[in-house]
Amino acid sequence: MDFKSSETITGPRAEDHLPHTAQAAVKIVIVGGFGVGKTTMVGAVSEIKPLTTEETMTQAGIGIDDNYGSETKTATTVAMDFGRISITERLVLYLFGTPGQERFWFLWNGLFEGALGAVVLIDTRRLEVSFDVIGRLEERGVPFVVAMNTFPDAPSYPIEDLRAALDLSEDIPIVQCDARRRASSRDVLMTLMHFLYSLTMSQAHT
Repeated sequence: MDFKSSETITGPRAEDHLPHTAQAAVKIVIVGGFGVGKTTMVGAVSEIKPLTTEETMTQAGIGIDDNYGSETKTATTVAMDFGRISITERLVLYLFGTPGQERFWFLWNGLFEGALGAVVLIDTRRLEVSFDVIGRLEERGVPFVVAMNTFPDAPSYPIEDLRAALDLSEDIPIVQCDARRRASSRDVLMTLMHFLYSLTMSQAHT
Protein backbone atom coordinates (compact mmCIF):
# COMPACT_ATOMS: atom_id res chain seq x y z
CA MET A 1 0.00 0.00 0.00
CA ASP A 2 2.35 2.67 -1.25
CA PHE A 3 1.92 6.10 -2.78
CA LYS A 4 3.99 5.95 -5.94
CA SER A 5 5.13 8.81 -8.13
CA SER A 6 7.85 8.85 -10.76
CA GLU A 7 7.60 12.56 -11.60
CA THR A 8 10.65 14.71 -11.02
CA ILE A 9 10.23 17.81 -8.87
CA THR A 10 11.62 20.67 -10.93
CA GLY A 11 10.75 23.51 -8.60
CA PRO A 12 7.94 24.97 -6.51
CA ARG A 13 4.57 25.23 -8.17
CA ALA A 14 2.08 27.99 -7.43
CA GLU A 15 -0.01 25.63 -5.30
CA ASP A 16 3.07 24.65 -3.27
CA HIS A 17 3.35 28.07 -1.67
CA LEU A 18 1.81 28.60 1.75
CA PRO A 19 -1.63 30.26 1.74
CA HIS A 20 -1.31 33.95 2.55
CA THR A 21 -3.80 33.43 5.40
CA ALA A 22 -1.56 30.90 7.19
CA GLN A 23 -0.61 32.06 10.69
CA ALA A 24 0.67 28.87 12.34
CA ALA A 25 2.56 25.80 11.13
CA VAL A 26 2.74 22.58 13.12
CA LYS A 27 5.05 19.59 12.65
CA ILE A 28 3.39 16.17 12.82
CA VAL A 29 5.11 12.79 12.44
CA ILE A 30 3.45 9.68 11.02
CA VAL A 31 5.08 6.57 12.43
CA GLY A 32 4.59 2.83 12.33
CA GLY A 33 6.16 -0.44 11.36
CA PHE A 34 7.32 -1.48 7.92
CA GLY A 35 4.60 -1.48 5.26
CA VAL A 36 1.74 -0.11 7.38
CA GLY A 37 0.93 2.70 4.92
CA LYS A 38 2.84 5.79 6.11
CA THR A 39 3.98 6.84 2.64
CA THR A 40 0.48 6.18 1.35
CA MET A 41 -1.10 8.43 3.99
CA VAL A 42 1.28 11.32 3.39
CA GLY A 43 0.76 11.07 -0.36
CA ALA A 44 -3.03 10.81 -0.09
CA VAL A 45 -3.53 13.78 2.19
CA SER A 46 -0.81 16.21 1.09
CA GLU A 47 -1.97 19.29 -0.79
CA ILE A 48 1.49 19.65 -2.33
CA LYS A 49 3.47 17.11 -4.31
CA PRO A 50 4.89 14.93 -1.52
CA LEU A 51 8.58 14.41 -1.13
CA THR A 52 9.46 10.74 -0.75
CA THR A 53 12.77 8.99 -0.21
CA GLU A 54 11.76 5.56 -1.42
CA GLU A 55 14.36 3.15 -2.75
CA THR A 56 13.89 -0.17 -4.49
CA MET A 57 13.99 -3.05 -2.06
CA THR A 58 16.95 -5.37 -2.53
CA GLN A 59 18.21 -8.74 -1.37
CA ALA A 60 19.93 -6.92 1.52
CA GLY A 61 16.63 -6.66 3.36
CA ILE A 62 15.83 -10.36 3.24
CA GLY A 63 15.86 -11.84 6.72
CA ILE A 64 16.10 -8.35 8.23
CA ASP A 65 12.91 -6.52 7.23
CA ASP A 66 9.61 -8.10 8.21
CA ASN A 67 7.50 -7.79 5.07
CA TYR A 68 4.60 -9.96 6.19
CA GLY A 69 1.44 -8.58 4.59
CA SER A 70 3.56 -6.49 2.21
CA GLU A 71 5.07 -9.22 0.08
CA THR A 72 4.32 -7.27 -3.11
CA LYS A 73 5.99 -4.12 -1.82
CA THR A 74 8.89 -3.16 -4.11
CA ALA A 75 10.09 0.12 -2.58
CA THR A 76 10.66 1.36 0.93
CA THR A 77 11.23 4.68 2.68
CA VAL A 78 14.85 5.09 3.75
CA ALA A 79 14.81 8.61 5.19
CA MET A 80 11.42 10.28 5.37
CA ASP A 81 8.27 11.30 3.54
CA PHE A 82 7.18 14.92 3.60
CA GLY A 83 3.87 16.60 2.83
CA ARG A 84 1.69 19.52 3.85
CA ILE A 85 -2.00 20.04 4.53
CA SER A 86 -3.98 23.12 5.54
CA ILE A 87 -6.38 22.19 8.32
CA THR A 88 -7.93 25.67 8.33
CA GLU A 89 -7.09 28.90 6.52
CA ARG A 90 -4.75 29.76 9.38
CA LEU A 91 -3.36 26.38 10.48
CA VAL A 92 -0.97 24.32 8.36
CA LEU A 93 0.41 20.88 9.22
CA TYR A 94 3.80 19.72 7.98
CA LEU A 95 3.76 15.93 7.78
CA PHE A 96 6.86 13.79 8.21
CA GLY A 97 6.58 10.06 7.57
CA THR A 98 9.27 7.95 9.25
CA PRO A 99 10.97 4.86 7.83
CA GLY A 100 9.47 1.66 9.21
CA GLN A 101 12.41 -0.73 9.30
CA GLU A 102 14.20 -0.94 12.61
CA ARG A 103 17.59 -0.51 10.90
CA PHE A 104 16.56 3.05 9.94
CA TRP A 105 15.20 4.06 13.34
CA PHE A 106 18.34 6.05 14.12
CA LEU A 107 16.81 8.73 11.87
CA TRP A 108 13.77 9.11 14.11
CA ASN A 109 15.41 11.35 16.69
CA GLY A 110 15.86 14.15 14.19
CA LEU A 111 12.37 13.71 12.78
CA PHE A 112 10.82 13.90 16.26
CA GLU A 113 12.54 17.20 17.08
CA GLY A 114 9.93 19.95 17.30
CA ALA A 115 7.01 17.61 16.58
CA LEU A 116 3.79 18.63 18.30
CA GLY A 117 2.24 15.19 17.97
CA ALA A 118 2.20 11.92 16.06
CA VAL A 119 -0.05 9.45 14.29
CA VAL A 120 0.80 5.79 14.92
CA LEU A 121 -0.41 3.83 11.92
CA ILE A 122 -1.01 0.15 12.66
CA ASP A 123 -1.76 -3.02 10.74
CA THR A 124 -3.92 -5.36 12.83
CA ARG A 125 -2.22 -8.35 11.19
CA ARG A 126 1.08 -7.28 12.78
CA LEU A 127 0.35 -5.46 16.02
CA GLU A 128 3.72 -6.48 17.45
CA VAL A 129 5.58 -4.10 15.10
CA SER A 130 3.84 -1.20 16.84
CA PHE A 131 5.07 -1.93 20.37
CA ASP A 132 8.53 -0.40 20.01
CA VAL A 133 7.13 2.50 17.98
CA ILE A 134 4.68 3.44 20.74
CA GLY A 135 7.37 2.92 23.38
CA ARG A 136 9.67 5.41 21.65
CA LEU A 137 6.93 8.04 21.50
CA GLU A 138 6.12 7.55 25.17
CA GLU A 139 9.81 7.84 26.10
CA ARG A 140 10.07 11.15 24.26
CA GLY A 141 6.77 12.45 25.61
CA VAL A 142 5.27 12.95 22.14
CA PRO A 143 1.44 12.88 22.27
CA PHE A 144 -0.10 10.52 19.72
CA VAL A 145 -3.24 8.92 18.38
CA VAL A 146 -3.50 5.43 16.88
CA ALA A 147 -5.00 4.81 13.43
CA MET A 148 -5.89 1.31 12.24
CA ASN A 149 -5.20 1.14 8.52
CA THR A 150 -7.76 -1.05 6.77
CA PHE A 151 -6.18 -3.83 4.71
CA PRO A 152 -8.50 -6.24 2.85
CA ASP A 153 -7.43 -9.32 4.80
CA ALA A 154 -6.76 -7.62 8.14
CA PRO A 155 -8.79 -8.84 11.13
CA SER A 156 -11.07 -6.37 12.88
CA TYR A 157 -10.92 -6.09 16.66
CA PRO A 158 -12.99 -4.10 19.16
CA ILE A 159 -11.30 -0.85 20.14
CA GLU A 160 -10.97 -1.90 23.76
CA ASP A 161 -9.25 -5.16 22.77
CA LEU A 162 -6.75 -3.17 20.71
CA ARG A 163 -6.24 -0.75 23.58
CA ALA A 164 -5.43 -3.62 25.89
CA ALA A 165 -3.14 -5.32 23.37
CA LEU A 166 -1.20 -2.08 22.81
CA ASP A 167 -1.29 -1.22 26.52
CA LEU A 168 -2.73 2.24 25.89
CA SER A 169 -4.41 4.49 28.41
CA GLU A 170 -8.09 5.33 28.04
CA ASP A 171 -7.43 8.89 26.91
CA ILE A 172 -5.46 8.01 23.75
CA PRO A 173 -7.79 8.00 20.71
CA ILE A 174 -7.90 4.92 18.48
CA VAL A 175 -9.60 5.36 15.10
CA GLN A 176 -10.02 3.38 11.90
CA CYS A 177 -8.84 4.76 8.58
CA ASP A 178 -8.10 4.02 4.95
CA ALA A 179 -4.70 5.59 4.32
CA ARG A 180 -5.37 5.60 0.57
CA ARG A 181 -8.21 8.08 0.94
CA ARG A 182 -7.64 11.77 1.52
CA ALA A 183 -10.80 12.34 3.56
CA SER A 184 -10.09 9.39 5.84
CA SER A 185 -6.47 10.42 6.40
CA ARG A 186 -7.53 14.00 7.04
CA ASP A 187 -10.00 12.78 9.67
CA VAL A 188 -7.12 11.05 11.47
CA LEU A 189 -5.16 14.31 11.52
CA MET A 190 -8.20 16.17 12.83
CA THR A 191 -8.53 13.57 15.60
CA LEU A 192 -4.91 14.26 16.54
CA MET A 193 -5.46 18.03 16.54
CA HIS A 194 -8.53 17.70 18.77
CA PHE A 195 -6.55 15.44 21.10
CA LEU A 196 -3.68 17.93 21.29
CA TYR A 197 -6.16 20.73 21.99
CA SER A 198 -7.75 18.73 24.82
CA LEU A 199 -4.31 18.11 26.33
CA THR A 200 -3.53 21.82 26.18
CA MET A 201 -6.82 22.72 27.86
CA SER A 202 -6.27 20.11 30.58
CA GLN A 203 -2.82 21.47 31.35
CA ALA A 204 -4.19 25.02 31.42
CA HIS A 205 -6.63 24.04 34.18
CA THR A 206 -4.08 22.26 36.38
